Amino acid sequence: MKNKLYILLIVVYILTFGFILDINGVFAEEMILTANLIINVSFLGIIGILFLISIISFIRLNSVTGALVRTAGEMERQYEPDRKNLWPDYRKKQEVFSSALLNRRFAKYQKHVSVHTDKKGNITDVCPIETYINEDLLNQVASTWFNTNISGAMTGLGILGTFLGLSLGLSSFSGNDIFTISENIAPLLDGMKVAFHTSVYGIFFSLIFSFVYRSLMSDAYEKLDRFLDVFHEYVQPRTHTGDEALSSMLLYQANMASSLRKIQELLQGNAQTQIDGVEKIVGQFMKCMSETMGAEFGKLGRSLEQSCETQSVCAEDFRHLTERMQKMLESCNTIQEVLGDTADKQKRAEEALADTCERIGNELYALGRMRDMYEE
Repeated sequence: MKNKLYILLIVVYILTFGFILDINGVFAEEMILTANLIINVSFLGIIGILFLISIISFIRLNSVTGALVRTAGEMERQYEPDRKNLWPDYRKKQEVFSSALLNRRFAKYQKHVSVHTDKKGNITDVCPIETYINEDLLNQVASTWFNTNISGAMTGLGILGTFLGLSLGLSSFSGNDIFTISENIAPLLDGMKVAFHTSVYGIFFSLIFSFVYRSLMSDAYEKLDRFLDVFHEYVQPRTHTGDEALSSMLLYQANMASSLRKIQELLQGNAQTQIDGVEKIVGQFMKCMSETMGAEFGKLGRSLEQSCETQSVCAEDFRHLTERMQKMLESCNTIQEVLGDTADKQKRAEEALADTCERIGNELYALGRMRDMYEE
């Protein structure tokens, strides 16, 4: 019954209208047409027109959301027997909804899917159904642009009635003394009644309408979500893309790898069995050979032991020889170093001797020159 809350507006409006008429004496034996009655009836008439437009939009909204719910239920019933995707049944179906507006929107969706279907029947691209059937569509049907302003309009009318009533009362109020003022109290009170009454039912209608409007829109959005969930799960076409082909290939490769792994495990088991058998055969063979040729194998073993001992002695002798050779190499290195030092000393001695011979030659040359000068 949540989608029928707009009936509450009708009931509250009728009761308020009757109450205003009653307190203004409309149902009395002698009805007096006053400014208070005229203003209240005029304001209530304006509010009634606004309510009528809103109620028409609410009825239209209920028709659309009811069609969504019925179609969602039908999709669920069709899916249950076979549990297969229902798009082949809805691919060219025309009267999907009991609403002409929804049928037009769904026809556009079908056209989009058909455009993106290749020759093999594979669907390459599908836009979401929300592109055509969404909250914006419900807002359009419910005349949201109009109904969102009704609450403010009610409050505005109440304030306007307040100032209008006060203006009427003050315009009729005049007098300079207590006697004349008391005679004009009645028109002033009539104006205050107008102000009070319009303010009360203006704010009251604003609160009631806001509650009803929000409840109806919340219910409509819930029904839309239910239809979209059912459509996505049971009807929405499945696309065939390269990603799906790749996924299929990867799945095939995974199955092949699993099969090869099982074969490998089987072969490993057979190989282990074969190895165990060969080990048993070799063990029996060695046992037989040991029993039949035990003595010969003993001699062979002793010969091998002697050979090992001889080899050990040779290895020890070779080690001593290596040590001696190492010492000889060290001695040769020392001799080479000494000879190098001796060669350096000899070279320095030769250089010193050459210098000495050169000085002696110079002195002999000087003595020769002195002898020649003396003889002359």
